[in-house]
Amino acid sequence: MVLTGALGALIYHEADIVHVMLAQGFVTITVLMLRLNIWSTQDNTIYNFGVAGCNLLRTQRRRLVTVLGAAIGTALAVAGMHDYLVPFLILLRTFIPPLGGVIVADFWLRHRGQYPRLDAAHLPGFHWPGLLAYAAGSAAAYYAPVVPPLVGVIVATAAYAVLMAPASPATCRPHPGSAD
Repeated sequence: MVLTGALGALIYHEADIVHVMLAQGFVTITVLMLRLNIWSTQDNTIYNFGVAGCNLLRTQRRRLVTVLGAAIGTALAVAGMHDYLVPFLILLRTFIPPLGGVIVADFWLRHRGQYPRLDAAHLPGFHWPGLLAYAAGSAAAYYAPVVPPLVGVIVATAAYAVLMAPASPATCRPHPGSAD
């Protein structure tokens, strides 16, 4: 497939194998190839949607959920949702890495490289320094002119360190029966 794509790009100045095959007049083979390709990938996708949809909706009507999911997916594809895939991935590269910066900073700065046992940990509903550091890292990544994921991680880690500096290490109390 890579060789065929490379030859198509050289000869027809087109990297899309479908367009290359259509230019050669292989309409039936092209349609068959597309159908088999879509079938082999989308059967897993639609199965996963059916299972996740039933779990989300708390229902056993998998056939109905699967058909509705396929209809929604088809409608979104026809409406041109594929045009938004790259912008969506860019948003993911902006907003996911700062979360890792907060987690790493929390592990090393707040917990000194060792999380307490879960039954002994004090878990607040919201950890505001972590949320604020994540927001700062995400904003920095969004507006960063170079390497947004790296900028997001660095800013989130630094913001967490600054926000946690006034807090005492006693926020993570060891379990009374532990050796800590």
